[in-house]
Amino acid sequence: MELKNFYALKPGTSIDGDWFKGTIPMNILVGENTVLDSSNCFKNYHSQLDVGLVVGSNTTFWRTALAVEEFGKLEIGDYCYIANASIVCSEKISIGNRVFIAGGVTIADSDFHPVDPLERLKDVIALSPVGNRLERALVDKLPVIIEDDVWIGMNSTILKGVTIGRGAVIEPGSVVLKNVLPGQKVSGNPAKEIV
Repeated sequence: MELKNFYALKPGTSIDGDWFKGTIPMNILVGENTVLDSSNCFKNYHSQLDVGLVVGSNTTFWRTALAVEEFGKLEIGDYCYIANASIVCSEKISIGNRVFIAGGVTIADSDFHPVDPLERLKDVIALSPVGNRLERALVDKLPVIIEDDVWIGMNSTILKGVTIGRGAVIEPGSVVLKNVLPGQKVSGNPAKEIV
């Protein structure tokens, strides 16, 4: 299905007319009628797993960044709409069906850098052009699980180890550090239940 300004998500293909001259990765599984606006979505996709991304049917990616690290696996269900969000997957992120993720949202399953200032400085040096990436410090990685029918409002952040229960609502601008129960509505930094 070809829509104006959207293209079918097909593994291993390039998109005619795409402003970004990238190729869709081969190691993805995609359901029917899933579309994206540009292969730029995969600019920072580096998964080396046999299958690093599984996407269901009828899902739309619009101006979304899927940054998946070498051993990361990202799963996204059916009928999701992900608009101008960043999903940063070091190990495992799972998103259910009918999940709406608004613009400016960031979902991350890792700290990506040490929290301790001295260790963070060492990490920055290891990442620099004169550094050795093999000397990077280990950081915590915990899976993120977002169940079915969740709405995540604009500019929210979902951090490592969080499970968001079915039907929950994350209000715009929230920073989610702890699990959200099914049907719960949360807001704020840190996000707390709205009663």
